Amino acid sequence: MRSVFLRYWPYLKEYKRYYLLVILGIILTVGATTATAHIMKPLMDEMFINKDEAMLLLIPLGIVGIYFVKSVGRYLQSVFTKYIGLHIVSRFREKLLDKLLHADMGFLYANRSGELISRLTNDINRIQYFVSDMLPDLIRETLTVVALVGYVVYLNPSLSFYAFIVIPLIVIPLLRIARRLKRLSHKSQAKNADVVTRLTEVFNNSEVIKANATEAYELGRFAKENNHFFRLNMKSVYTAELVSPIMEILGASALAAIIFVGGREVYEGRMSVGEFTAFITAVGLAFQPIRRIGSIYGKIQDAVAASERVFAMLDHEVRITDGAQTLERDITCIDFEGVDLHYGDKQALCGIDLSLRAGETVALVGDSGGGKSSLINLLLRFYDASSGEIRINGTPLKAFTQHSLRSHIAIVTQRVYIFQDTLAANVAYGETVDEARVIEALRQADALEFAQNMAQGIHTMMEEFGANLSGGQRQRIAIARAIYKHASVLILDEATSALDNASEMRIQKALEAYSKDKITLIIAHRLDTIKHADTILVFEAGRIVDRGSYEELVARSATFARLMR
Repeated sequence: MRSVFLRYWPYLKEYKRYYLLVILGIILTVGATTATAHIMKPLMDEMFINKDEAMLLLIPLGIVGIYFVKSVGRYLQSVFTKYIGLHIVSRFREKLLDKLLHADMGFLYANRSGELISRLTNDINRIQYFVSDMLPDLIRETLTVVALVGYVVYLNPSLSFYAFIVIPLIVIPLLRIARRLKRLSHKSQAKNADVVTRLTEVFNNSEVIKANATEAYELGRFAKENNHFFRLNMKSVYTAELVSPIMEILGASALAAIIFVGGREVYEGRMSVGEFTAFITAVGLAFQPIRRIGSIYGKIQDAVAASERVFAMLDHEVRITDGAQTLERDITCIDFEGVDLHYGDKQALCGIDLSLRAGETVALVGDSGGGKSSLINLLLRFYDASSGEIRINGTPLKAFTQHSLRSHIAIVTQRVYIFQDTLAANVAYGETVDEARVIEALRQADALEFAQNMAQGIHTMMEEFGANLSGGQRQRIAIARAIYKHASVLILDEATSALDNASEMRIQKALEAYSKDKITLIIAHRLDTIKHADTILVFEAGRIVDRGSYEELVARSATFARLMR
């Protein structure tokens, strides 16, 4: 727990003023709690036994005053601890998302989306208790115990021994319970990620589920994960709820000893009724914070487990790191020199030698898994080459910052991503919306007519995954997005697969005119769509096995002929 606290310390130090107000609230609360026990002495001795009439007014006023001070203290503590907690949690959520957004693709592919969402939501929410409530609660309850113990010892040192001899007996089971709670919390949070993953799959594949009538099957899969999650949570409940009865039994034993010993002292005149009442009230008030400390300690284990999971993510070392240079001018040449790429033990690319120049259109063809997408992944620096080198304008690719490199590359893939924003914002994604540029990009992508016919035109809000668009419309929006970016490298991965023939021909003509001064890479499975390419690269098992124009490959390449068939 100490290591986790040290990780939070730099953040906690930024809230000194708020913690001062929290501590003021704690002092007021502790002082009022102690005063609650102390007022019992004059209540019994002066008001009831000596029948001092002045006390009939002073004691009620004193009680009101005590609880007013206590309420102010609790309000100060509660409001500012919640502010600290919510503010730090908001910052941590942004910090973690920033880490994930800049993580390399290998890490993102290796971790399920449900797992990452769980870290950002469930785990982050659990640490709020650690950063906001734990420290003030521990301070408050500890100071309350210290103040009341001090008062009890002041009233009767010998009798206080019987009151607090049970405290060491509480610590041992509490530590054992806390260790078990931490283990269970780790398992519970991991299982929560499984539940979120299952839900993510269901919502992302709802069309497939309905088309195959597998609602019952998916419900069964979810119920299995959900039931496991329920059982883990109940194990935590069974364990955590042991704290209260253990402390109740030990507290009752101490109370019995106090009544027996203290009663004798009252009988023998060594203690007044008021002193005994104040003593037993203080002891009762002291056992409440002791019990709460036990509960807090259990909750801390849950927060510590969540914190460890979050910090493990934040500590992940990103493999793809920025270079020192900013790529400012357009990309006019790209050179692959003996490039190999391995995904673990699998070789994806082998000995790639390739030169690309501005104004060229190069098509990549081959069987699935042949290496076409891997070459694009290297160019975008989703991965780094295992060996060999890639040069941009004569400079090693790794020398540039990733942001500046990718700002010069526009890509359209088969899988189109539409964000919940306006159509215009989707076209200008990541840039300031220029309506004239948006309209021109839509026109070149053969999307202007349907865009203008929408309810609010280009300002129409898109639904999740672009559900209010057809497949062809989504693809045209993606093409318009690439045109709007006006990058010097254009990558088209089956970019017109969802379009009808007439639309495809119109867009291809527009793209040919648009890309005449750019490096254009086309991944194609329908070979009749790449007849206009300057060069066609034929991939097989991670190698370029042939290259040439469409006519040249038709005449000589057996692999190309097989792909055509």
